[in-house]
Amino acid sequence: MNTTSPTVTPAQWLAARRELLGAEKELTRQRDALAARRRALPRVKIEKAYHFDSERGRVSLADLFAGRSQLMVQHFMLGSGWDEGCKSCSFMMDHFVATTMHLAARDVSFAAVSHAPLAEILPFKRRMGWNVTWVSAAATDFNEDFHVSFTPEDVATGRVYYNYGPRPFPHEEAPGISIFAREDDGTVYHTYSTYGRGVEVVMGTYHLLDLVPKGRDEAGLDYGMEWVRHHDRYDHAPVG
Repeated sequence: MNTTSPTVTPAQWLAARRELLGAEKELTRQRDALAARRRALPRVKIEKAYHFDSERGRVSLADLFAGRSQLMVQHFMLGSGWDEGCKSCSFMMDHFVATTMHLAARDVSFAAVSHAPLAEILPFKRRMGWNVTWVSAAATDFNEDFHVSFTPEDVATGRVYYNYGPRPFPHEEAPGISIFAREDDGTVYHTYSTYGRGVEVVMGTYHLLDLVPKGRDEAGLDYGMEWVRHHDRYDHAPVG
């Protein structure tokens, strides 16, 4: 907890809060302007025919739109032979699950895509209780093309292409969010992708933690999300 904050009178607190409110409103305006720039980005036509393994058989990228014109994809870190999905990606999915009905109301479909075979995805999906579209890219180069899967040799070099540049990355799978648009004639376009800390956009828990005195409270951890667990593995103290 921030023990350096002074204790003040209600009037002094109100003055400080109003000053901060001005900065918050400025950040809101900047965020709105940045969102407009994001929407104005050029788009890239998807020329390759991607097909995925799903619970209803082979499906195309266009099929994942489910009749809507926009698609949000979570690049979920789950590689072949893994015992379970990445806990940080699971943290993301917990947030996505709560939004899919609302996204659908705004003409947006959601799908998770992982490199693992479907037979390895489904048991973990059932364990976590997520009722979402989740497909396997094992038989395609979709993950490689969107720079979220790397060969062991790539990782060993200490330089993979991730988040729009070469950098060290410790795993063969990486997280991300990609956005696609579909025209009436069926043509699909890639409009946006975000990686690294950009995926925090879906992590509403972090935005809430930013409001409380301790904040994210990650300073003493080996890495920021070390505290995160799969939601069935938290050991919460009893309340009351």
